Amino acid sequence: MIRKRLFAALVMLILAVVLTGCGHQDEISADERDHEKDEHGSELEPAAGEEHHREDEHGTVIELTAEEITELDIEITAAGPGSIDRSIDLPGEIKLNEDLVVHIVPRIGGIVREVRGHLGDRVKPGEILAVIESRELADATAEYLSSRERLVLAAAIHDREKELWQKKISSEQEYLDARQALAEVRIAHRSARQKLLALGISDKALEEMSSHTESDFTRYEILSPAGGTLIHKRISLGEVLEESREVFIVADLNSVWVDISVYQKDLAFVREGHEVSLSTGEGTLAAKGTIGYIGPLLEHETRTALARIILQNPDKTLRPGTFVTAHISGESEEVPVAVPRDALQTIDGESILFLPTDAGFEAHPVTAGRSSPNIVQISSGLEPGQRYVSRGAFILKAKLVTGSIDSHAGHGH
Repeated sequence: MIRKRLFAALVMLILAVVLTGCGHQDEISADERDHEKDEHGSELEPAAGEEHHREDEHGTVIELTAEEITELDIEITAAGPGSIDRSIDLPGEIKLNEDLVVHIVPRIGGIVREVRGHLGDRVKPGEILAVIESRELADATAEYLSSRERLVLAAAIHDREKELWQKKISSEQEYLDARQALAEVRIAHRSARQKLLALGISDKALEEMSSHTESDFTRYEILSPAGGTLIHKRISLGEVLEESREVFIVADLNSVWVDISVYQKDLAFVREGHEVSLSTGEGTLAAKGTIGYIGPLLEHETRTALARIILQNPDKTLRPGTFVTAHISGESEEVPVAVPRDALQTIDGESILFLPTDAGFEAHPVTAGRSSPNIVQISSGLEPGQRYVSRGAFILKAKLVTGSIDSHAGHGH
């Protein structure tokens, strides 16, 4: 009996020890869990002066104190109307004024004996650029001189026969034969003369031709028909030059064309008479001009129309072949809601404005419309009179992206 009582007391003692140990372990586990929550949980209180943002039912909201708003130079403005300058930038190229370009082609073949024109030379109208020795010219010259002599002789015979017929010494038939012969010789002479004129021989040269030496009969001079700059040369001393080959190009560079490619969507905006500012790839202003011509057709491959400006170029600073950007400004348009360009930010491809709320600054999606260099139209998402962050929006965006605010952050998108 005593043994049974001792055994029961021993069992009760063991159970008490086990239960006491488990309770202590539960307390330790609870303390560890509390400690873990302090380090990693969301229930920690923020440190003093540490700004943060949180998600609420309206979207991402950034909380800032009044002192932080002043320090970061954040400005809040009521939305209102604005004036949007309608403008577009289009690609263009400076080209030769084709109305002032002369393509020089010899009208006769031969051997090149002299080349006087060189690339870049400033030439005058009538200046000799090259000299050709031509057998064809010699034949045409001989034919002309022969026809001229025959004409003189036929005219003398005609006058003699006419006088004899009037004195009734010779028959009328002899006079008529002389008259017909004179007409035929005159036609042949006129044909020979026109052939030389077609080859570029002047009337003055034809009159002086009888006094030339035989060597001059083969001399063909290639003349510049207009003044300008020699920009192309394809002729060499001693070569056999074929007829109809282009040997020189002379261009008047005092005037140039600027050809602008107008996209199909912009055709309704571009008009003849529009003022255009031209800039080079470095962004420097090259010139200003007025659109004088817009082509009626679209280019098949690029789907663009041609708009052309004619510019005076007395100092030759506008070089053909230079690519330019044409900035075309139109009339200003009033829109109900417009904001500064720096106020509009982009996050994950979405345009947003920051709106002040009771909880902080909320990132609010909007739809942007037309724009000018400094102002953007808001077509939806912002009502007239609604308050938004007009300055300092980039700093708020940086907070959303990085989780911290840099008071020295610049402005941008």
